Amino acid sequence: MSLSVDIKKKLGNFSLNVKTNMDKERRGLLGASGCGKSMTLKCIAGIEKPDEGSIILNGRLLYDSKKKIDLPPQERNVGYLFQNYALFPNMTVEENIGCGLKGSRKNKKPRVDQMVEFLHLKGLEKRYPMQLSGGQQQRVALARILAYEPDVVLLDEPFSALDSYLKENLWQELLEVLKVYHGDTIIVSHNRDEIYGLCDSIAIMDTGNLILSGNTKELFDKPVKLSAARMTGCKNISRVKKQSDYTVEALDWGMLLKTKEEVNENIRYVGIRAHDIRPSEDKTMENSLPCNSIRITDSPFEKNLIINSNSNELWWKISKSYWVNTLNEKLPDYIRLPKEHLMLLE
Repeated sequence: MSLSVDIKKKLGNFSLNVKTNMDKERRGLLGASGCGKSMTLKCIAGIEKPDEGSIILNGRLLYDSKKKIDLPPQERNVGYLFQNYALFPNMTVEENIGCGLKGSRKNKKPRVDQMVEFLHLKGLEKRYPMQLSGGQQQRVALARILAYEPDVVLLDEPFSALDSYLKENLWQELLEVLKVYHGDTIIVSHNRDEIYGLCDSIAIMDTGNLILSGNTKELFDKPVKLSAARMTGCKNISRVKKQSDYTVEALDWGMLLKTKEEVNENIRYVGIRAHDIRPSEDKTMENSLPCNSIRITDSPFEKNLIINSNSNELWWKISKSYWVNTLNEKLPDYIRLPKEHLMLLE
């Protein structure tokens, strides 16, 4: 199973420019709202038409501007899960699942029953969408897609219509389903936690352009580019000036930083994730600075400490148990930015 996308599309002042290849992957497409994620899926599915380029799925041309090929959606064998699931309100669960299959109701039944069992929908076959919870509706929509065995599954913000308390369980359910699906999957989201938990590879989009792709965990550890660091949740970023091969001046934090990674000439920024800051014994420790807190905020399981550094803010996130048991509910005099956690960014 492979998918190759190389397309361009212009809408007013917005330009979409996406070039990527996949091979038996669960690929996350991460980006801010309006960056072109959903438009990319719609072009692959045939709902939108690119201005130029090509889309090739398992060696079959779905779209090619030069050859004037543009297969309609029903001929592409692409499964598309819309944000609102798009279930037919006048059809039961089993009718919704079977509506994309060819043949008589009798011929469809074994496949429908298989999907009902697979997606844990037993007992709900005769219900209508309005009688289902959001999570059940999602499973029905996914069952309908998987029933006809598409070559690629496209999930557009699959959890956006769900209450937050449902999401974690549904992540696990969806992950188990996708693990046994043999085609490619693309999951669109602006939520980095969803992408991290569901996808083994990731592509980051910014204002219509696919700027970076790679292994999910590796890219979170080393985002390489400024926009990728921000998109994956890094709150602490400073402009830098190179001082030596392993030293930079963090201009916004007013300090010199020793780095584990060699500093090349393309590096313009340094970042550190809020969870990677550590307390320091004193100011002589490497990469230490005074811990001048300007405010502390609570989340259910964490303390968010906002540290003042050279009139700029550094975010430090720690668990509440660490705050109580290790720091004794008291800020240290100094914090440090461990060099092994510094991210050098272009």
